[in-house]
Amino acid sequence: MTTVTLLHSEGKLSGFLCKGHAGFARAGKDIVCAAVSVLSTTCANALESVAGIVPEIEVDDGYMKVMLPDGCDNHDAMVILRTFEQGVRDIEASYPKYIHITTR
Repeated sequence: MTTVTLLHSEGKLSGFLCKGHAGFARAGKDIVCAAVSVLSTTCANALESVAGIVPEIEVDDGYMKVMLPDGCDNHDAMVILRTFEQGVRDIEASYPKYIHITTR
């Protein structure tokens, strides 16, 4: 199962952590993992290319953490993170056995 943790700071969404493999299908055929990977990578790239923010990013096999810099209050960054949140919630609604969302 993939766990997505929506990270908050000072009451605002400030990043996310994706951990684990969904297990929907074998590697290379797992549409749930692919969907989460595309959303998280696009979000990280858009924070930089659209919002002009350089996020803190950690990536490893089955792991991605993206955080806004401390004190960041950029409107475009918030819209991008909220769009990511909506996307993973939509995936969770369709595939609840394979993705779980938490907040912290």
